[in-house]
Amino acid sequence: MRCSVPLTAICLLALLFTTTAHAADAVPEWIWATKKPGEGEMAFFRKTFDLKEVPAAAVFTGSCDNVFTLFVNAKHCVEHNTWEQPVSENVLKHLTKGKNIVALRCRNEGGPAGMLGELVVKYKDGSTQRVPTDRSWFSASEPSDGWQQLTFDDKAWKPAQSLGKLGIAPWAAIAWAGARPATQQATAPTAIQTLPSFEVELVYSVPKGEQGSWVSMTVDTKGRLITSDQGGSLYRVTPGQTSDETKVEKLSVPIGQAQGLLCVQDKLYVVVNGNAAQGAGLYRITDKDNNDEWDTVELMKKFQGGGEHGPHAVRLGPDGKLYVVAGNFTKIPAESEQNSPHRNWAEDLLLPRNPDGGGHDPTVMAPGGWVSRVNIDGTGWEVLCAGLRNSYDIAFNTDGEVFTFDSDMEWDTGTPWYRPTRVNHCVSAGEYGWRNGTGKWPEYSTDSLGAVVNIGMGSPTGVEFGTGAKFPAKYQRALFINDWTYGKIYAVHMTPTGGTYTGTFEPFVQGRPLPVTDICVHPDGCIYFSIGGRGTQSGIYRVKYTGSESTAPVAAEQNDKALAARELRRKLESFHGKQGEKALETAWPQLNSSDRAIRYAARVAVEHQPLSQWQEQAFAETRLTAAIQLLVALARTGDAALQPKMIDKLNSLPLERMSEEQLLAATRAYGLTFIRQGKPDAAVAAKVADRLKGLYPHQNEFVNRELCALLVYLEFPGVGEPSMKLLAASQTQEDQLYYVLALRNVAHLLNNEQRRAYFGWLNLAEQTYRGGASFKKFLIRIRDDAARKLPDADRLALKDVIEDKTKVEAVKLETTRQFIHNWQMEDVQEMLAQVDTGRNFEKGKAAYQAAQCYKCHRFNGEGGDTGPDITGVGNRFNAQYILEAVVVPSKVISDQYQSSIVATTGGEVIAGRIVGEDDQQITIRTDPFAREMTVVKKSDIEERQKSSVSEMPQGLINTLTKEEILDMVAYMRAAGKADDKAFLKK
Repeated sequence: MRCSVPLTAICLLALLFTTTAHAADAVPEWIWATKKPGEGEMAFFRKTFDLKEVPAAAVFTGSCDNVFTLFVNAKHCVEHNTWEQPVSENVLKHLTKGKNIVALRCRNEGGPAGMLGELVVKYKDGSTQRVPTDRSWFSASEPSDGWQQLTFDDKAWKPAQSLGKLGIAPWAAIAWAGARPATQQATAPTAIQTLPSFEVELVYSVPKGEQGSWVSMTVDTKGRLITSDQGGSLYRVTPGQTSDETKVEKLSVPIGQAQGLLCVQDKLYVVVNGNAAQGAGLYRITDKDNNDEWDTVELMKKFQGGGEHGPHAVRLGPDGKLYVVAGNFTKIPAESEQNSPHRNWAEDLLLPRNPDGGGHDPTVMAPGGWVSRVNIDGTGWEVLCAGLRNSYDIAFNTDGEVFTFDSDMEWDTGTPWYRPTRVNHCVSAGEYGWRNGTGKWPEYSTDSLGAVVNIGMGSPTGVEFGTGAKFPAKYQRALFINDWTYGKIYAVHMTPTGGTYTGTFEPFVQGRPLPVTDICVHPDGCIYFSIGGRGTQSGIYRVKYTGSESTAPVAAEQNDKALAARELRRKLESFHGKQGEKALETAWPQLNSSDRAIRYAARVAVEHQPLSQWQEQAFAETRLTAAIQLLVALARTGDAALQPKMIDKLNSLPLERMSEEQLLAATRAYGLTFIRQGKPDAAVAAKVADRLKGLYPHQNEFVNRELCALLVYLEFPGVGEPSMKLLAASQTQEDQLYYVLALRNVAHLLNNEQRRAYFGWLNLAEQTYRGGASFKKFLIRIRDDAARKLPDADRLALKDVIEDKTKVEAVKLETTRQFIHNWQMEDVQEMLAQVDTGRNFEKGKAAYQAAQCYKCHRFNGEGGDTGPDITGVGNRFNAQYILEAVVVPSKVISDQYQSSIVATTGGEVIAGRIVGEDDQQITIRTDPFAREMTVVKKSDIEERQKSSVSEMPQGLINTLTKEEILDMVAYMRAAGKADDKAFLKK
């Protein structure tokens, strides 16, 4: 008997039925986009499927090591970051008959990486359809516009890498069968860790479907918490001793979607970020009939901006004013710039920027994120500071100083313009240097202010000082900062340092999942924090101290010298935004201060005075640091007519004998006069280039970067040779990428050999180097920019290397490194017991070299001699001491290696190690890697004192993983001997 159906059709039907049957019994597989995932690596997955009809039920269960976000038909459904405890989410409302798509955005935080998931669909007839993760999903390491959409063309995507089925190590312990719905309960306190003698209690688990996802919180005068759903209403929470005793009521006042809440006496101030009431703005809510129910809504100021980078927190300052913070997608409040301390902002970029490769913020320009203040009645708006990215909250310490926790752009990791999350001291007229794309200012820019402390990757939310908490003194003084992405609350411990502060940090509370949103000190002496945001499960928690240390209230730490410096800074700030009779008299001496915060405040005070009153005096200034600061001020306030005189003044400065800090400031002054007052003609440009070329290359990497940028801008024909040599010699991808970015503007000035090496590096980086989601897109734009600079014939001749058809060796690498974390002792201390056994000798040696220890220290007969020989360090010190010497080099400094600060009668301030001295002069090494020394006559010395800062730079291990740090400590303790017991296999 013959069959009328063609054989091919029979095969297809058999395949269809086989696939369907397999899918019904399929076990989900752990998948990833690459075989060897890196730390911070992203992975994106897509799976399209057909539904025969609208289902009766649909639940997606998933887990990711470490974080995943689920999209169903491009709708954001859930975010989860605890692989041990999978999450289940009802996605029925997002599905439709016919074609559908599930998309996943995943991120690895370190170590193994994998995504496990399954969509289970049930139809009305009782049948079930399953869509498990497996190799049929398509994957990519970078997103493309619309990648979550059903209509997206994923032909360029590759099949996912299968790491094994459910049950495979290292995820064998996952409780897959017991996956609980995300909407049931907030994370249990047993899954949250805190410091010894502290305890976390669950105050309230928010019913997600009824009360939403809470993102802001404040305390009213009766000790009740006022909270807001990100997309909905306000709630009032009366905390109980247990979660069952907590009382929650929805407020009837017609406002919500608040990312800033503040109770002042009987009034509630609300920052709306959304469409509630009259849209984004600052509102005042009052209780008109005094019945303990707010009922009257008044708009105080309309804001232009919204979304996750929109308007955020509001706080009451010690001056009785309201302070508001907003992200970089929010415009400055109207009518506030004229009398503001912070004004006269600009992009101030010497070389053209490449906007973000992923298109995140290409049209968002300065001033970026900002902090403004206003009288409590809503009058007198002023911009206090700006140049932030997306700070969510601010807080005041007992000194009356304000601080914030600013965000990073994680897509930029692996690039020289990446800036980690950081704690900033928000001073008057403060500029913090955020610019979009590659334009972010380096932290050392003299016309900006650096961080109190850099933290690392994360997503900053609420911040609060421990003032008023019944905690030990250390934690009453601490600034607690929330990291939403990594589920951590850090305690930042600050030390008054001159006119500002420096800091260290430690994890205070951490859990998974724990998307912390806001934090406050309650009158009961405990700290309360909320979790939620982006539709995640919300809850309110209480942290209380259970130890025996004194919890008596403490005042601010007494440091007379630092207090005097802060008072001086504030006196200078009193002239910001206004003209004062004694402004110049007060500010002028402080322009030469060795304290960055003081001289910054002094420069701004001078800039806000009429130029005619100080212009000539500025050109006559002989004190070196002051002269540079005044040239910066002239560039920012003067017109093009001043430029010739400014360039002559800059060219006359003793650049060869400047400290690195002074030289970086001077190069910025050059750059600002070109940016603000115009590019000089060819003759002047050549004269400036001739003055600078002898300094390039310099022993300091940051000075090299600024000199490179200036010489590229001036189109100095000889810029290619030293720049390409620095590119070839650099051992981090960030250093290399800086020169590649700068040289794209002068590719036509490179010779053929240099061009081939240049494009060869881009090919190497695109294939080998790793970074954030925008890393490779930046490389593509840089290549395109450089190619466009070439004449047509040259471009054609280089086609093989431009298109990566011919391999060209551009660099010989020992290793490639990128920033991982700003390591603190607390991060690694508990792991030090692992130093004694099971370590890796080769990795320890590589880590030692990557940390650049060999440049200054002798070790086994090799290395530099600017620091002590450390071959026998393991015989004298334990692992903790060695680690502490690397992490906190300034804690203990030998007298033999202590640096000094020397002030001269000519106004110079020179910091460094005195390496020679006789009756007539002293010789100073201003940098541990310096080739040339600075000689100062003793007759020219006005003041000389010991420095509390080590010559050894801090942060040298921030490109290492925890395991590499432990390997390095073991390598140093073993005196570089591979047969030491620490390296023996168990």
